[in-house]
Amino acid sequence: MSKIELASLEGELAPPQTGAWRVNLSDPARSVMTDFNEHAIVSVRSDEQIDAALEHMRHAGVRSAFVLDEPRERVLGLITAYDIMGEKPLRYAQEMGGAREDLLVRHLMESTVDWSVLRFEDVERATVAAVLDAFRRCRRTHLPVIATEPGARTRLRGVFSSAKLLRLTAPSQASAGGVMRSASAAAPR
Repeated sequence: MSKIELASLEGELAPPQTGAWRVNLSDPARSVMTDFNEHAIVSVRSDEQIDAALEHMRHAGVRSAFVLDEPRERVLGLITAYDIMGEKPLRYAQEMGGAREDLLVRHLMESTVDWSVLRFEDVERATVAAVLDAFRRCRRTHLPVIATEPGARTRLRGVFSSAKLLRLTAPSQASAGGVMRSASAAAPR
């Protein structure tokens, strides 16, 4: 094991820089991707009641969760707080009969078969502007990122959130003439 040198502090020490994290449209896309090699994935079960799933998301401080099968070996879909708090539960209950308490995550989630995804190798070469453009084209709130290694299963590597990107790039977009005013204006699936 290599040794790291210890140093003494000399003089005054300033606090870390404060202020909002800002992103330029020309920054690498990977810099704003939630990378599941670095951050834990927030997940729920497909048979979980929707309000319990929403509470799990709130506790984790996120607005979406990936839906996993029971052995946690396969991603089945994605559910958002908007899916649970919006009109979707009422519409589903009216169509299928039943009460909100009977609704499970699998009833409202967006299945992986309906996803638009980005490949990790493409993300590594892309800019933030390219991801914003992808959001505009697919009209989704989240873009999962997949990685495939030779001889291995395709894995969920990360995710982009349109709300996060719009918040982080607002100053850059304003100075660029509003390249993408609202990726999520078209968002609800």
